[in-house]
Amino acid sequence: MKIFTEEELASITNHFAMVIGRGGQGKVYKGILEDYREVAVKKSISLDDERKKEEFVNEMIILSQINHKNIVRLMGCCLEVGAPMLVYEFIPNGTLNSFLHESQLPISLETRLQICTESAKALAYLHFETARPILHGDVKSANILLDRNYMAKVSDFGTSKFLSLDGTQFATFVQGTFGYLDPEFMQSSRLTEKSDVYSFGVVILELITRKKAVYWDGNNERKCLAQLFVSAMRQKDARSTMFDQNIATEENLEVLVGVSELAEKCLRLSGEERPTMTEVVEQLKQFMAMLRATQETSAKPNEFFTVISVEPTEYFTVSASPSASCYSSYCSCVFLGNLYCFDKNFHKTYHRKIHDFTKKLVIKFLNCHIRDEAVFSSSAK
Repeated sequence: MKIFTEEELASITNHFAMVIGRGGQGKVYKGILEDYREVAVKKSISLDDERKKEEFVNEMIILSQINHKNIVRLMGCCLEVGAPMLVYEFIPNGTLNSFLHESQLPISLETRLQICTESAKALAYLHFETARPILHGDVKSANILLDRNYMAKVSDFGTSKFLSLDGTQFATFVQGTFGYLDPEFMQSSRLTEKSDVYSFGVVILELITRKKAVYWDGNNERKCLAQLFVSAMRQKDARSTMFDQNIATEENLEVLVGVSELAEKCLRLSGEERPTMTEVVEQLKQFMAMLRATQETSAKPNEFFTVISVEPTEYFTVSASPSASCYSSYCSCVFLGNLYCFDKNFHKTYHRKIHDFTKKLVIKFLNCHIRDEAVFSSSAK
């Protein structure tokens, strides 16, 4: 971990010109190192708030001791000011909260499960694979970042704690975020790794319902997603109405029901009845395998999309995105009027002769968008 001077960070951030995030601890600014790597610099809002200083120091201590691909990496810090400034790797696609609740783009169930599994792996690592178990303490969609490939990175360790030998930690003040707080902690002030499990259960609900942890309904009443979902789980017919209808297809239903049952286990009032994060990871892997098996047996031509870069004189290509219905599983291309579909190992699985392709038909048939109109024009003559 590099130690930066205050002058270096001012230069890296162009005198803290670009704010890319705000939180309870401070503001986050974008910066560029001399080797052109992008970074994020967190600076405390108030140097007079002792608790915020402690949170900055706490985050620095914890992140300096852990290394996992699904946890944001601390690259350095500055100790010349009253509260340390922290320098992280830059994560370009923002928070999961923004991805789910501020974007209108469709998101496939496979992408949601992938993000969920990666986030769960990070928490399982903190609980069971570090020298001393670490409690995150503020698990929520706003603290899960997404990189260029939409890989999850858990962030914000200001309220994290090393657990004692008996696996508990007592808090002298309420920490965490309303809507994600473990009700057992609210009664006893006793934090355990199962407190993170409860909060993660709420994140699972956000992913399968695309609703916020706390939101306002049509009658302008504040609703708590966890409470509503647990109530709906008691009525099997009501449960399916909670799912995001963009992913609540017949082929996805078995997986969605399984994931919802996992969320219900995470949200149980008694921490002892909740699964561990390791158990959550294993179940999520099983659901991902089920989903991919379903896709492979029921895939149709309109579910394919291109991820190939090819010569513009022979092919047109279409964009691959997290909203594609078979994200990272299949690809397709057109070559001299023939549609070829391939699996992820580029083995041909489908071939059909297509006549008189038009731009409109191609977009409808492949259910995606043309990336390069000039390429399309040259190959569809």
